Amino acid sequence: MTTAATTLTGQPLDKAVLDGLLRRRMFYTPSFEIYGGVSGLYDYGPPGTSLQQNIIDVWRKHFVLEEDILEVDCSVLTPHIVFKTSGHVDRFADWMCKDTKSGDIFRADHFVEDALEDALNGDKQAREQVVEVKTKDAKREKKKAKGQPVAVKLDDAVRKEYEEVLAQIDNYNGQQLGELIRKYDLRCPKSGEQPTEPVAFNLMFQTSIGPSANLPGYLRPETAQGQFVNFSKLLEFNQGTMPFASASIGRSYRNEISPRAGLLRVREFLMAEIEHYVDPESGKAHCRFHEVEEIELDLLDRHTQLSGQTGVKRMAIGKAVKEGVVDNETLGYFLARISLFLQKIGIDMSKVRFRQHMANEMAHYACDCWDAEIHTSAGWIECVGCADRSAYDLTVHSKATDKALLVRQQLDTPRIIQEWKVDIEKKKFGPLFKKDAKAIEAVILASTQEVREAWAKELQEAGKAVVDVSGLGKFDVTKDVLTVEFGSRTEHVREYTPNVIEPSFGIGRILYALCEHVYWVREGDEARSVLSFPTAVAPTKVLICPLSANKVFSPFVTRLSKKLRAAEISTRVDDSSSTIGKRYSRNDELGTALAITVDFQTVEDGTITLRDRDTTRQVRADEDAVLAAIKELVSSEKSWEDVEKALPVFSSQETTVVVGQ
Repeated sequence: MTTAATTLTGQPLDKAVLDGLLRRRMFYTPSFEIYGGVSGLYDYGPPGTSLQQNIIDVWRKHFVLEEDILEVDCSVLTPHIVFKTSGHVDRFADWMCKDTKSGDIFRADHFVEDALEDALNGDKQAREQVVEVKTKDAKREKKKAKGQPVAVKLDDAVRKEYEEVLAQIDNYNGQQLGELIRKYDLRCPKSGEQPTEPVAFNLMFQTSIGPSANLPGYLRPETAQGQFVNFSKLLEFNQGTMPFASASIGRSYRNEISPRAGLLRVREFLMAEIEHYVDPESGKAHCRFHEVEEIELDLLDRHTQLSGQTGVKRMAIGKAVKEGVVDNETLGYFLARISLFLQKIGIDMSKVRFRQHMANEMAHYACDCWDAEIHTSAGWIECVGCADRSAYDLTVHSKATDKALLVRQQLDTPRIIQEWKVDIEKKKFGPLFKKDAKAIEAVILASTQEVREAWAKELQEAGKAVVDVSGLGKFDVTKDVLTVEFGSRTEHVREYTPNVIEPSFGIGRILYALCEHVYWVREGDEARSVLSFPTAVAPTKVLICPLSANKVFSPFVTRLSKKLRAAEISTRVDDSSSTIGKRYSRNDELGTALAITVDFQTVEDGTITLRDRDTTRQVRADEDAVLAAIKELVSSEKSWEDVEKALPVFSSQETTVVVGQ
């Protein structure tokens, strides 16, 4: 696995040069920059917008079309009650600490990570070893201005301990991070003081809906909840058939404590999420798992992380599921499909690993979760999360709304169910418990079989059962108003709450990682930067270059542009006064995959040249043959090597015709 950031051709990656290129060519730019900018907000320029849209287009074809997924577009503004129910109001937070003297605010895990990495880098300097410095954003580096690594040799045991802590840095809670700060006496770089104890900081942007401000709400931090609350309608639209999946692509918002590293940690971003609903009694099997079971992934499981290591195991996903490394087939299926998607858009798969969340690291709704992490100049970055959310979301929303978010399955053969059943004498129950009656009844009806069995024993022995109602306390319910008996019933229709497997994609992070992975420098008299995007996602597919500003070329350029647009292939005409070589180089920086040149031979015999960005080689043929080749390249039906075999290779202009201006 790669440990240092490199270009597509294996050269050391100069992040400053790449970022300069991306901003100069307006892939992205800080939002409101003429006003000084706002940390964590970015605008995409023309090539960045096109690149993002092309990634989404591949995503839709790879997932929505291939998996027959129901796509929805839900509201960004979400009422408070929805996120209170889902748990986000109470638990969607990062840990924050503060330098009380300078006022600097840190994300606590980043503070510990930076301090220990600096100590390890200082140890490497003292041992005269190569120091690989992870790139961080300017704001984060500014906070460290007075705390640069010092060459101090660490004891081997201390160095090993630091490395083990860093291997698990994503797994610590606030209390544990505070303990690490005190244990290693970590100090704020500006003041030299220890920061405050880490406190939870909720990441959601709060707002009010409507002019009266009586309805509090939030900008959504994920698209998932809009899909969950529409589950019953989606199930009906799908004619009640299970399993099925919904998907949503849209903006989400998180009030990050310390946005950093450009597009890798921002406050407004594009997400693409899938919610795949499965029958829990199916063992979460997937009918197409056999299609992907031989695909090998680099897995970093929780047991390896607990040992303080970061080494991956390369394993076929079928074997990983069989051995219990990955919990179930549906989770494994989507991990493999995620890998294929990343490969399709041009991510270097030697720089991808799938890391399993630790128990204390998982979101409140998840029972198992893996992240597709991509290696960049900022280290390993989570770009796709794939979580088994069990039945958490549908269950809590159903309880909060008293709406049944479940599946009704007509059984071919009725089955006998033996269970503990409760019966409430409502005429006595209501007057007895008055305003608390409804809450107590809800707890009784939602109780598990184990709890009901315990109540039956209590009623038999003491004549009453103790019902614990969250927020209200414990209530004695006597046997004259509550009966719990063990019996059987015949079930013709099975009702169940589906479990959910959720792949969640951070499009901005994937986009930036892709830019790093396809970037390289073409050596020559002048080093030239190139972005070798696959044709499917390249911002512009074809550049059309007239050899000069001679008006005789105009009809050919206009006709070619019109034909390519009719074929829905993005084109750009560059008829500037720059040399043809400079125009090629300029568009190589933009990642334009192909270039057509209209020259004097075109005027004479109607042939044009087609240039490949990565090899710079060219072929020459008539318009129809070249346009057919372009369509095959854009659709990935053929490679450039195939085109070179089919069309004559072009090395230099064969004729020069003097044409009047």
